[in-house]
Amino acid sequence: MAKYKIVHYINQFFAGIGGEDKADFQPEVREEVIGPGVALKAELGDDYEIVATVICGDNYFGENLDTATDTIVEMVKKYNPDVFVAGPSFNAGRYGVACGTICKAVEERLGCKVITASYEENPGVDMFRKDIITVKTGNSAATMKKSVGNIATLIKKLATGEEILGPAEEGYHERGIRVNYFADERGSARAIKMLVKKMKGEEFTTDLPMPKFDRVDPAAPVADIKKAKIAIVTSGGIVPQGNPDHIESSNATKFGAYSIEGMKTLSPKDFTTIHGGYDRQFVMENPNLVVPLDVLRELEAAGEFGELYNTFFTTTGTGTATGSAAKMGTEIGKILVDDHVDAVILVST
Repeated sequence: MAKYKIVHYINQFFAGIGGEDKADFQPEVREEVIGPGVALKAELGDDYEIVATVICGDNYFGENLDTATDTIVEMVKKYNPDVFVAGPSFNAGRYGVACGTICKAVEERLGCKVITASYEENPGVDMFRKDIITVKTGNSAATMKKSVGNIATLIKKLATGEEILGPAEEGYHERGIRVNYFADERGSARAIKMLVKKMKGEEFTTDLPMPKFDRVDPAAPVADIKKAKIAIVTSGGIVPQGNPDHIESSNATKFGAYSIEGMKTLSPKDFTTIHGGYDRQFVMENPNLVVPLDVLRELEAAGEFGELYNTFFTTTGTGTATGSAAKMGTEIGKILVDDHVDAVILVST
């Protein structure tokens, strides 16, 4: 009989239930090992047993946060696990946030040790890094094997009470926790060595890494909205039928620019969405829900603003790397400035 009990949380995709069409799947517990749990079980060995797998759809969790959290905590409570593990979520944003949310709740309400795993640009990392251990992963399930190995190592340490070392040694995201310890070398000597390396242009590791802040100064208010030229930009993935520029449904690296000249509305015969991060049914029936051309044409005709820029820009935001988003934003911004656009309506989903 195993010494330690594990409860595993995964979303509808990794449970093999379905993709976005099943993202409203309500919480369910199964007393079996499913999806990534199979690899995790193999890494953990005979002393550890995954006694239950809790499954919940990403949309359901996000849209019913309190109810879903309460339900899942009660499901976990029944098994009294030694460790609760969620994910890995890689770069799936909603999944990562769900993993972090439920881990924090299980730890606070049940006093259970918890762990999850995500890619560095997953929003769940910054939201919960100070609260829970989040193992580093790649941005896709292609890194599953390595990720599961690191998760298993830390599960064992959590279960047995073995000391968990720093993020560099154990492979988890920094949590901002500082620990006193006796160094082999005094601070002045370390500082001189770092200074010498810096002067030589060599790499060195600081004793006190500083946080990196990406700040964007807000634009000045539009001086006269009645004369303003306004453009539409969206991360909602609206594209012409056939997706002519082959924009990725997630982790996008490119954007599209499409003419709306002479159009009063976006027809579903001509436009669709390729976004991989939300239920697309309603938008496929009415693309104006994401690119509100119909309403903006009415406001334009009523003189509420000067004119609508006759091209809209589009990409997909789900799983998209911050670097890619910044690059696309810079390129789009240059085009809009060159064409004397005064303001942008940025439509997310």
